[in-house]
Amino acid sequence: MRREPAGDVVRAKQMDETVSEFFRRTILKIPLTEMMTILKTWNFLSENQLQTVNFRQRKESLVQDLVQLCEENRASLNDAALLDIIYTQFHRHQKVWDVFQMSKGPGEDTDLFDMEQFKSSFKKILKRALKNVTVSFRDAEENAVWIRIAWGTQYRKPNQYKPAYVVYYSQTPYAFTSSSQLKSNLPLLGQIFETHNSTTPLQERSLGLDINMDSRIIHENKTEKERVQRVTQEIFGDYPQPRLEFAQYKLETKFKSDLNGGILAEREEPLRCLVKFSSPHLLEALKSLAPAGIADAPLSPLLTCIPNKGMNYFKIRDK
Repeated sequence: MRREPAGDVVRAKQMDETVSEFFRRTILKIPLTEMMTILKTWNFLSENQLQTVNFRQRKESLVQDLVQLCEENRASLNDAALLDIIYTQFHRHQKVWDVFQMSKGPGEDTDLFDMEQFKSSFKKILKRALKNVTVSFRDAEENAVWIRIAWGTQYRKPNQYKPAYVVYYSQTPYAFTSSSQLKSNLPLLGQIFETHNSTTPLQERSLGLDINMDSRIIHENKTEKERVQRVTQEIFGDYPQPRLEFAQYKLETKFKSDLNGGILAEREEPLRCLVKFSSPHLLEALKSLAPAGIADAPLSPLLTCIPNKGMNYFKIRDK
């Protein structure tokens, strides 16, 4: 008996071309020595279907045959995501992982944990916050759940080829997240775990020897993280920042280019424009950029001079 899919997308009569390409790329990256093991773990194609496939042919032809079987089974985007999760589980040692620890407030007891409720609420909250995002789950051993998140934007569909993975162990304070290009979304994940665990937001914990972690997990550059924290504290201090809602920069500067010629290069009048940064708490937002991995440390002096000069209006001219 074949399992029922647990996904966002109901199978259509014919597989979408983008889903077909997703399957092709996912299967293509599976080593031939692991192909049968991963496909059986996936449990989407039946034993009879797998027996019809020639696993000794060229890989491109093999991939084409397997994608054809997926099309015959009317596979969905979520089916492809589950296959990608399984591949990632087999190769988790190739990922760089951030380790987060959640802590409860004083007097808070351990909650009874309902995994199905957690999955449902996790997906609802994430989709409420982001218009374009796909979320897939796969239960693993030791009460762990693997979460695959393909991020999009308000105007762009989720990128299935650069997802983030979260491994969460229920009834423990630990979550593991794979490094993602969209690090600005990490605080959102923290808020979701906060909602479900009655905890404070996810706080990154120093990776000491006291944590019983899988030795195959590769740590990020701890020295660089410490440098960013040190530089940020030197600039902004370790106290709450004054509340400021905007900063405005008026630019009057000539166009500069290494290329000779061009209309702008010959222009005598300076280029003029106005740049405005706004936020409910601008200085705290600026302070969090480098530690969150959104900007390099130290930040530009044009931004860090705001508290030092006590100004939020600036004119920038050629020297």
